[in-house]
Amino acid sequence: MRLAFMGSPGFAVPALRALHAAGHEIAAVYCQPPRPAGRGQRETPCPVHAAALELGLAVRTPARLRRAAEEHAAFAALGLDAAVVAAYGLILPPPMLEAPRRGCLNIHASLLPRWRGAAPIQAAILHGDAESGVTIMRMDEGLDTGPMLLRESIALPPRATTPWLHDRLAEMGARLILRALEEDPPAIPQPEAGVTHAPKLSKADGRLDWSRPAEELDRRIRAMNPWPGAWFEQGGEAWRVWEAEPLAGEGGPPGLVLPGAPLTIGCGAGALRLIRLQRPGRAAMEAEAFLRGTPLPPGTRLG
Repeated sequence: MRLAFMGSPGFAVPALRALHAAGHEIAAVYCQPPRPAGRGQRETPCPVHAAALELGLAVRTPARLRRAAEEHAAFAALGLDAAVVAAYGLILPPPMLEAPRRGCLNIHASLLPRWRGAAPIQAAILHGDAESGVTIMRMDEGLDTGPMLLRESIALPPRATTPWLHDRLAEMGARLILRALEEDPPAIPQPEAGVTHAPKLSKADGRLDWSRPAEELDRRIRAMNPWPGAWFEQGGEAWRVWEAEPLAGEGGPPGLVLPGAPLTIGCGAGALRLIRLQRPGRAAMEAEAFLRGTPLPPGTRLG
């Protein structure tokens, strides 16, 4: 089958590799343009771009698609059976949605209609969902509103993290898109009930508010790592928390370092033990090692 593949981050790479390995003709790979990264701020291709070059595939990196007639014409000229989209990062305008014979198929990392939007994996962890999954849908002009072709779920363990779920859904999506192309299942409209949205994340979403319950803060830490990262402000710095665990029983005043286990912090309900954290410009450390260089005796109030 003659395809275009449209994706940018690591989540999309297993699907690209699976389509290529299955023998589909990938006429073009679309992804976000290279951007400055690392200490030297060198122009760096996104993971899909790098994988496409490795596979010898043609890559296009338009900065915009809306009101870009030349891009619409170039896409139509590919003569596609279908386009596969996975976390591309640009909205496809109607001329591109309508160009492939079988339309544009999206690999979405949630059980639609729950968690439409840019950050469904983090949203599932943050809100304590019991399950997540992947939906293959035929795209329309709405935000993740198109009819569903395939849907598969996975149970979330109590301590699930974003990296854990990300990797499993990426592999699930690769497997399901091969099925969708082969089987051409009927499209089923999404139910109107149960719609939720997971908007694009910013650094502010990682801030820890000690007045919130410890269980909620634990979910935020597991959801926001590795990006945008969970953090609190202390002495004018953003201190990052990589791992923590909520403790049963009564806590203490929110934000107060409590006696007992190293770095146990009072919360709005219960207490949170910080296991691994990091100050700016330094390596991440286990709590005991961190406290040797940055003493925080009981009674210290964190920001």
